[in-house]
Amino acid sequence: MRLHDIKPNPGAKKRRKRVGRGPGSGRGKTSTRGHKGQGSRAGSSTRATFEGGQMPYIRRLPKRGFNNARFRTEYVPVNLSDLEKNFEAETTVDLVSLKNAGLANGGGKVLIKILGKGQLSKKLTIHAHAFSSSAQKAVEAVGGSCKVLKEIVSTEEKSDADESTAVE
Repeated sequence: MRLHDIKPNPGAKKRRKRVGRGPGSGRGKTSTRGHKGQGSRAGSSTRATFEGGQMPYIRRLPKRGFNNARFRTEYVPVNLSDLEKNFEAETTVDLVSLKNAGLANGGGKVLIKILGKGQLSKKLTIHAHAFSSSAQKAVEAVGGSCKVLKEIVSTEEKSDADESTAVE
């Protein structure tokens, strides 16, 4: 047996139905499109949910619920285990140091929340926008302190060009 001897099994390859090839073919004249109407026209195709111009089912149903995406406060979570791994004892942990450690990633303005997952054995001074109660207790238990930031600080460092355009 050679490559040119290989053929598909009988019935594996089905011939394409050719439409519009006379009345004897069974698919002549209107070519399976029927008479008149939107579906008979060239280029006719509608989306799967199209209901012929009738008000669609999804729009007949009432709206439900509420989405507060524009107003919600989203925090970047930082766990105690992350602080233990990335910072030395007696260090001040703020937004810039968290960003440098790769823990406060996110474009523009970032809100940080310190969470209590993991153990902390180092005395740290932590500046963040929010603390979980367990995190605050753990930080204060090892002699550290928690400072809550009120303002939103951008993580992007200003370049010299930005400072020169500022109005004094």
